[in-house]
Amino acid sequence: MQHKITFTLNKFTNINELDSDDQTLISQAKEATKLSYSPYSNFKVGAAAKLSNGEIVLGSNQENASYGATICAERVLLATISTLAPLAHIITLAVSYTNNNGHSNIPISPCGICRQSLLEHQMHYNQPFRIIMAGYSGEVWLVDNVASLLPLAFSSNDLK
Repeated sequence: MQHKITFTLNKFTNINELDSDDQTLISQAKEATKLSYSPYSNFKVGAAAKLSNGEIVLGSNQENASYGATICAERVLLATISTLAPLAHIITLAVSYTNNNGHSNIPISPCGICRQSLLEHQMHYNQPFRIIMAGYSGEVWLVDNVASLLPLAFSSNDLK
């Protein structure tokens, strides 16, 4: 028996097609790329989240010569939120990047570890949140529930 898993991906030609709150959040994610420490890849990722308390929190990727110790922007953002605003949950998260070795005009999507971490945050607060994915220019993608990015996810339910 086959089951089909689908989700909706909203595509926009550029940032100007979004509402002003989402435009601001993407702009903040782009600004966060300037905080990136990425001397090895020159691939600077920034993330910004609007929280339930109204705050916007930023994160950026932090590389390490021991590549396994590198931390993605999304997980830096989650750690920052848990420290600075532990009672707030994410309403919308935006992620963007600049690539000093090439173009940054295609939307970026979180890696697998980040997808798992974002899902864990969502499950912890029992509040779905949106994710906006963008490059520094060009098309923008929006998904209404971050869980859509990780179908058949491993979760705390599997540990019971």
